[in-house]
Amino acid sequence: MKRILKTGIALAALAALPAQANPFETMLPNGMRVIVKEDRRAPSVVHMVWYKVGAIDEVDGTSGVAHVLEHMMFKGTKNLKPGEFNQRVARAGGRDNAFTSHDYTAYFQQVPKRALPEMMKLESDRMENLIVSDEEFAKEIKVVMEERRLRTEDRPQALVYEALMSAAFQAHPYRRPIVGWMNDLENMTGSDARDWYHRWYAPNNATLVVVGDVAHEEVFKLAADTYGRDKKRESLPVRKPQVEPEQTGIKRVNVKAPAELPYMLMAWKAPKLVDIEKDRDPYALEILAGVLDGHAASRFARNLVRGSQIAQQAGAGYDGTLRGEATFLLDGTPAPGKTLPELEQALRAEIARVQKEGVSQQELERVKVQVVAAQTYKRDSLFAQAMEIGQSEVIGLGWRSIDREIEQLRSVTPAEVQAVATRYLKDDTLTIATLDPQPVTDKKPRAAPAGMRHTN
Repeated sequence: MKRILKTGIALAALAALPAQANPFETMLPNGMRVIVKEDRRAPSVVHMVWYKVGAIDEVDGTSGVAHVLEHMMFKGTKNLKPGEFNQRVARAGGRDNAFTSHDYTAYFQQVPKRALPEMMKLESDRMENLIVSDEEFAKEIKVVMEERRLRTEDRPQALVYEALMSAAFQAHPYRRPIVGWMNDLENMTGSDARDWYHRWYAPNNATLVVVGDVAHEEVFKLAADTYGRDKKRESLPVRKPQVEPEQTGIKRVNVKAPAELPYMLMAWKAPKLVDIEKDRDPYALEILAGVLDGHAASRFARNLVRGSQIAQQAGAGYDGTLRGEATFLLDGTPAPGKTLPELEQALRAEIARVQKEGVSQQELERVKVQVVAAQTYKRDSLFAQAMEIGQSEVIGLGWRSIDREIEQLRSVTPAEVQAVATRYLKDDTLTIATLDPQPVTDKKPRAAPAGMRHTN
């Protein structure tokens, strides 16, 4: 499990950076969106297909099916044998993978530009012609269960995060882990995966993103000749609103697991970004996360780690760009000799100081400099550009919002940061999960199961 508490502002684009060509886009007759960004600095292409479906769309009893289907997408079609997809990508000199999040599922290949037509043919084939055999499913579900053991059950901080989300949300589907509950995986069938595929995997529920050394007209033609042949799903499932009831008091949950050190994770309910122009609080919350934990001189590093030395590590994070409901997160590990209650008190004191005294313009500017640096590096990566475009599209903001987001972030004032800290970081919307470390055995760490793929 990657460290989850990183401010999301580094994903926004920066208008002040050297201008790059905007993407081109079209819509195929079957409803599939195609977005192409030309970047000719290297003879390479990133090809990504994003499906607007993830763990948020699952129901109780089949948690994890979105991720399981991601695995099955590599197990053969009417035209390809199991494993042949990966072999074809490798022979073309490329790399491929896939990832599932709460909000989407995406598949990508990064290849020499000459291989793009073959990638589009392969990906469009499995969009319509996937075979989910019971035999392959029976083998792959064991891989997924072992993945859950490796990435969650054997990792105490991952268990804390899972417990936090299941406690913070009682109705919203973010309460379920992306990888699924083990009992659901144990009882899942090939029919569950086939049903998921037939309901959601359709061109009119997908966006193609191509970034690299290409001409958009040629990509549009290739898309029409490949994906354009896939049949439109006449009626996609209706997505009903899943709004979390208002939280009216602090929630606490404790996890006991083998670990060397205790750990704490705190989450407040917070607004997400819906209207790029009218919303202000999400931008201020992102800047607040950066002030607390955005650089080496941030408040947590300066005051809690190096100053009082109450924390061995302390972090903050917020991401308002999602399909579901957002949270503002803090985490921390107490320094040797310090306790979780002492760490909680110290974290709360830092929040209270922002609420009472505010933040300085200098602190805000330092965070914004970090955004500039991160965005500069991102624009050197074809993959990062494709990720940014795809994520913006599937969550409903659109790639045109990217530059505008950074303009809004740059306009955040100290008063707005103080206001959101006061408005949202209060006990009534707070959930706290703690790790009570148990003795660590000498059990050897598990090896990653064959076939395990990346999952957000």
